[in-house]
Amino acid sequence: MQTLINTEIKPFKAEAFMNGKFEHITDEDLKGKWSVVFFYPADFTFVCPTELGDLADNYETFKKLGVEIYAVSTDTHFTHKAWHDTSDTIGKIQYPMIGDPTGTITRNFGVMIEEAGLAERGTFVIDPQGKIQIIEINAGGIGRDALELLRKVKAAQYVAAHPGEVCPAKWKEGEATLAPSLDLVGKI
Repeated sequence: MQTLINTEIKPFKAEAFMNGKFEHITDEDLKGKWSVVFFYPADFTFVCPTELGDLADNYETFKKLGVEIYAVSTDTHFTHKAWHDTSDTIGKIQYPMIGDPTGTITRNFGVMIEEAGLAERGTFVIDPQGKIQIIEINAGGIGRDALELLRKVKAAQYVAAHPGEVCPAKWKEGEATLAPSLDLVGKI
């Protein structure tokens, strides 16, 4: 499997449901800021609303970091609206819910389950240049955690802003980082 880390996102055009309206979204909308592209299998399911609700509960914190969230499934933007209008959990969502019924975006990110026509649980953190910095893919029955994603986004932003420094395991904002050098070899 070829990694997508540090590769630029591929062009796409799609319709999204956001704040009671349908919006046109392209790959260009993701550039110039940090973005999270959050793939999930399908609307009206079981694990998916718990994840999307968790993101909705933490959306303001992501926005304060200059991060936009884009939820993507192979459902249509019409289906996203229907789900938003009928579920209290999904009704909290203020970030774009992108419809990808052709699977173009899902395939671009390498998370299409071809035999099902659905997306894997894939999370991609994209830097302002449109390059993928973090990839996480979970099995269908394993939900993701918005607070852990926030920690990873903060680490990616820190590393981008501080060349020559890296964030060790479990790093949290304000904690010590490492500056890789010959002096550290064998001492960690």
